[in-house]
Amino acid sequence: MVRRASESGRWLRRLVYVLLALCAYATLFPFVNIIATSLSSSRAINAAEVFMWPIEFNLDAYRNLLRDGQLVVAMKNTVVITVVGTALNMLFTVMAAYPLSKTRLKGRNPMLMAILFTMLFSGGIIPSFLVVNGLGLVDSYWALWLPGLMSAYNMFVLKSFLEGLPEELEESAAIDGAGEALILWKIILPLSKPVLAALTLFYAVGWWNSYMNVLIYIRSTDKMSLMVKLYQMIDLISPEMLRAGEGVTQTLITPEGIRAAAIVIAIVPILCVYPFLQKHFIKGVLLGSVKG
Repeated sequence: MVRRASESGRWLRRLVYVLLALCAYATLFPFVNIIATSLSSSRAINAAEVFMWPIEFNLDAYRNLLRDGQLVVAMKNTVVITVVGTALNMLFTVMAAYPLSKTRLKGRNPMLMAILFTMLFSGGIIPSFLVVNGLGLVDSYWALWLPGLMSAYNMFVLKSFLEGLPEELEESAAIDGAGEALILWKIILPLSKPVLAALTLFYAVGWWNSYMNVLIYIRSTDKMSLMVKLYQMIDLISPEMLRAGEGVTQTLITPEGIRAAAIVIAIVPILCVYPFLQKHFIKGVLLGSVKG
């Protein structure tokens, strides 16, 4: 009986491994296929020969995107937007979540209701543009950062996490003479690393992928973000324009190859950040969502 149960357990584990392998394949295949397409020749792409690895390896699609330097400038702009925007987001999210996690705060419930209201209703694009334009922020990155200083949802996640921390930690620190700022910096934030890492990744991905607000508020071409610049370059491509190399022997680059290379350029940098936050990410999301 025990032997039969152990054999059924082994078969069940094998079935689970097979299902997980299939899920991993379904998840990774589109990304691997895009990378292979971006590194393949136009002949192989047009003949539908590209599957999981490059055919007739070449970097012509990447050279075509990077040849005039505009994409490098857009990448630098996006890094600035992402780093500064994420830092401001985390600063204001912590400044809002920490006091609102204290039941002793006067007017706490009305403030929470006001923040919750912003999650359900918004003024819309036109009123937002009129406000930003009235403040003179158009064609400035502050037109992106200022209206998006804090996500109400992320603030509630952090508030829920902070409400689950033992109050005795703060009380003992206060008895030793520590003020609110010192308690927050030395005790609360170190204990909140998992949820802070998760929120940092959420904010960073949002800023990295920012497109619509940049399109609305930024006018100067030298201030465009990576996503807007990639769209503009892809939108303008045509088979006659996509020629790799100089001189008589020129090879056509297919629009599919250019699009694949643009996707890789857009997502690889943010993927490089994820391993540094991975050990905190899942734990932070779970803790911030269930505590409170």
